[in-house]
Amino acid sequence: MTATALILLLVLFLLPLLLFGTAGQETPDEAAPTGELPIDRTVVTPQASMDSQTQIRVALDDGSVLTLSMDQYLWRVVAAEMPASFEPEALKAQAAAARTYTLSKLGRTVENHPDADVCTDITCCQAYIDPDQAAANWGDAAAEYTAKITAAVSGTDGMAILYDGQPIQAVFFSSAAGRTVDAVEVWGNSVPYLTGVDSPEGDEVPNYHSTASFTLEEFKSKLLAQYPDANLSGDPSGWFQNLVPNSAGGVETIDVGGITISGGVLRTLFGLRSTSFTVSATAEGVTFSVTGYGHGVGMSQYGANALAKEGKTYDEILKWYYTGVEIAPYTPKS
Repeated sequence: MTATALILLLVLFLLPLLLFGTAGQETPDEAAPTGELPIDRTVVTPQASMDSQTQIRVALDDGSVLTLSMDQYLWRVVAAEMPASFEPEALKAQAAAARTYTLSKLGRTVENHPDADVCTDITCCQAYIDPDQAAANWGDAAAEYTAKITAAVSGTDGMAILYDGQPIQAVFFSSAAGRTVDAVEVWGNSVPYLTGVDSPEGDEVPNYHSTASFTLEEFKSKLLAQYPDANLSGDPSGWFQNLVPNSAGGVETIDVGGITISGGVLRTLFGLRSTSFTVSATAEGVTFSVTGYGHGVGMSQYGANALAKEGKTYDEILKWYYTGVEIAPYTPKS
């Protein structure tokens, strides 16, 4: 073989190696293909929720004040105020009502909690439960119910019930006897968005019908302590006269022993579940037969659940119970 032929043979042998690199190795600048799409390393920062940007100071039972974001606080309220087994849209309606109620409290100084926006006393503000306690109460359903309430709060993020552009007093209660009550009949003040409306719950409500019975001596002792001029002599069946119904069919006022007493006062005095009651009195004692539970003004929680089962959305439920309102985002003034 001549020298020229030998050189030509070497060139033909080395040329593929020079062009494509050594077999089985990666070139310095390019990895071997894997068949996968390149990793997207773009950093995405999610937009902060409206609720997370509002801080709520909560006065706890032990006197301490805990600061929570609105969403954290609302989770605790909804978990305490409404059964987590309720329909998702009912839970969302409760979350929006609780948010609105909280917004209406901001910027106001309240004697019961001067250093906090709200407290955990249900006679003053809203119910409240710690997440660990809620989970313990729910048992095996804890994961499911935790997720449902989280979704109810996040699914209504920043949404409030507004009248003339401002958060309303979004009061609510457990269950009605077919209809809610106008605010003026309970608290003496007329509120345009708190008027009576039909409410669809019924016998599916636990303890929807209840009774409260007292011996004659028990009844006389309780009533005369507050109304010493009441005449509770003679036949007990004549003690109750002139029942005046309220707009929902409950008791506006009734004469007891000749004294006119409101249904609300009797409810408090005898621990009745609502003012939707009838009363019977015999020689055996006095019995109140009661329907529903709560003051009867604003949103009925069991009614909201019944409407959700009918397919209504949370905003439709809220507009059902609060007259002439709009549901819209609301940012509290700093």
